[in-house]
Amino acid sequence: MWTKHHKKRKFGRLALPVITVAFLSYFGYHSVHGDFGLRGMEDFERQRMERQARLDVLVRQRQILEKEVALMSDGSLERDMLDEKARSYLNMSRADEIVIFH
Repeated sequence: MWTKHHKKRKFGRLALPVITVAFLSYFGYHSVHGDFGLRGMEDFERQRMERQARLDVLVRQRQILEKEVALMSDGSLERDMLDEKARSYLNMSRADEIVIFH
């Protein structure tokens, strides 16, 4: 009976562990340093805080504008509001007036 003898190669035993280490190293590195990794999440959180602050400012400005529009368009036009806006846009006042800008 004939038998084949194979010489054990060291490469065959090391192939799977080397591939596994390379695979885990690649994904481990990108889980920390990648765009969606731990450091990327810090950048996202910083951007979220900046944008939330900007949104708060814009919401406040919008509330002020909505209040002014409500005063000008609720059926009876406020003469003082209309006079204030006209003078502000035209940059005009009478000689005996004191102008206080807010």
